[in-house]
Amino acid sequence: MWWPLAASWMLMGLEFPLITATVSRLADPEVHLAAYGGVVFPLSLLIEAPVIMILVASTALCKDWLAYRLIRNFIVVLGSLLTVVHVVVAFTPVYGMIVQDVLGVPDIIVEPARIGLQCMTPWTLSIAVRRFFQGVVIRAGQTRLIGLGTLVRLFVSSSVLFCGIVLQSFPGIVVATVAMSSGAMVEAGFILFFVRPILTNLQMSPVHPSPLTLNQLRVFYWPLAFTPLISLGNLPIVSAAISRMPNAIESLAVWPVLGGLSFVFRSGGLAMQEVVVALYDRPHFLGPLKKFVTMVSICTSGILFLIAATPLSTLWFEWGAALTPELTVLASTALWLMVIFPALSPWESFFQGQFVHRGKTSVITQAVCLYLFGSSIFLLAGVLYGEVTGLYVGLAAMLSGLGFQLFWLWRNSRRLDVPLHKF
Repeated sequence: MWWPLAASWMLMGLEFPLITATVSRLADPEVHLAAYGGVVFPLSLLIEAPVIMILVASTALCKDWLAYRLIRNFIVVLGSLLTVVHVVVAFTPVYGMIVQDVLGVPDIIVEPARIGLQCMTPWTLSIAVRRFFQGVVIRAGQTRLIGLGTLVRLFVSSSVLFCGIVLQSFPGIVVATVAMSSGAMVEAGFILFFVRPILTNLQMSPVHPSPLTLNQLRVFYWPLAFTPLISLGNLPIVSAAISRMPNAIESLAVWPVLGGLSFVFRSGGLAMQEVVVALYDRPHFLGPLKKFVTMVSICTSGILFLIAATPLSTLWFEWGAALTPELTVLASTALWLMVIFPALSPWESFFQGQFVHRGKTSVITQAVCLYLFGSSIFLLAGVLYGEVTGLYVGLAAMLSGLGFQLFWLWRNSRRLDVPLHKF
């Protein structure tokens, strides 16, 4: 079950480096990379954040046709409302209030970022539909479809990026955001088409003895919805802090490049949560899973360490991502701060999956609040000190926040009735 999900996350992660590598080869790369990584991507993620955990909810709760219909209607309404929010932010003066007055990003990236955010309008509803039906697929045990859907998405987005490089007629921010939106829409359509046989079987399945109610769904899902909202809310905060520290443009330009590379190595860990939710009740499951999580942690961080410690980092940043020599030095140095991230992601998913399965989703929200607190304190110190490059402070802040989050998850996990994870 894990391999198709991990492959899907990894393929999705490859999209980010491909986008940054493409933008780096178009006009004004620093400006458009900064607009994409410092404004468009963080704001788009923040707006869609409440639908991100619907995959976990549909995996855990779509036990019969009634539950499926209830969650489907819920997510369509939520996704549509969030799309309206996206339109208001991207197409009205609200954009200037957020980006200029609150985030305080450099003026040179304000307008490119506005255009990019407008191109991302279909993103939220596409993600909502995709993640809901992916949860249904995971519950049915047909995770292969998820990997195939992500492969189709990567093909579509790569085709758009290739056309952008060949034509050289569109700004980098437009090429990047159209590629992301197109890929997300096609993947949603793919999973919607191939989920039909699973829905037919679900419709004929017996009704669960305890039917899911809207109130139960709210109690279960709202803590999950606020979790990525709080977590991703940190991204605009990081962008705002970096914009107020030394080397702001350079740091914002390198930020999405590093984020894309890190995401590839974190993909295996991110896939672990759905596996835990789906298989938690199986006998003697947690022991082998702990060993597997440990292996994934060591391998992924180990490989990233080798890249950071060898000329492979320079090779990727200068030739693969097409960064300037100055940005390559900045990125190669900052990469050392990212080596630990892939090792922590599997454990984050491991603990969160157990709480989701038990219905104790509020613990996850509490942990993410601690993440935001720890990260924000570090960022505030960096802004007040004002002597350290923003990129380094931003990465260190996220690492400290993740440490707070994992500590809280681990501490509360010891209170579960199967204490197999005492370290």
